[in-house]
This record gives sequence, structure tokens and C-alpha cells, in this order.
Amino acid sequence: MAACPFCAIVRGEAAADVVLDEPDAMAFLDVRPLFPGHVLVVPREHVVVLTDLPAERVGPFFERVQEVARAVEVACGAQGTFVANNNKVSQSVAHLHVHVVPRTKGDGLRGFFWPRTHYEDAAHAARVAASIRDEIRPRG
Repeated sequence: MAACPFCAIVRGEAAADVVLDEPDAMAFLDVRPLFPGHVLVVPREHVVVLTDLPAERVGPFFERVQEVARAVEVACGAQGTFVANNNKVSQSVAHLHVHVVPRTKGDGLRGFFWPRTHYEDAAHAARVAASIRDEIRPRG
């Protein structure tokens, strides 16, 4: 879909701090993160919501989400992660995406009304992305 910002990232037409680039999914830093290391995992094909993703692709896609969640936790020194998907309501981009957010007890997140933050600069975002990318295990 030409107007979709996530499709533009997948096609390489828009910049993003990519942490995973696989045949079935791509993952990149959220430009308005809850915390540094907040990653969005998207299927390469344009689907709007989870129920649009063909059943045979759900497992491989969520294997990538699982892989990113492990990498975010380790790379960010987090105690865990928050993994979430909005379908239509609160979905800011109409392309399926799963949020993987590093979490630490007492980090200040309450409910679902969270303030967004920013990376210090492009170099900070690039360092965080590289650290997560380095934690993603190569598949053989």
C-alpha cells in the first residue's frame, strides 16, 4: 500500500532504526517510544489488523515478536517486556504492528495512558537499535 508509512519502511523508502529484517517480518524502533528500546514488529506484507494476517503466517510472525522481546529485554537491561497489539482502536498506523516495550519495576507506566518520550538524538536511537540487533540470534 503506497500511503502506508510502515510499508514505506519495509520497502526501504523511509528511514527507520531497523533491528530485524527477515522475510516474514521487520522490526524497528518506535519514533515516539515509551522508553528507549521500544520496538515495533510488523509483517512485511500490508495487513491492517491481526485477524487479516493469514493463519499460516501467525506463528512465524509471532516467533519474530518473541525473538525481539528477548533481545529488547537483554539489550536494554530490562526486567521484562510489555508486548501489545492494537486492532483498529488506538492503532495509530493502519498496518499490523506489535509493540515490544522494555519494562522495569517502578518505571512509572500506569494503565494504558503512558507519556511518550524521545531519543536524545539520531545517534542515541542508532545505538539502542544496534544493541537490540546484536541480541537477535542468527537462525541457521
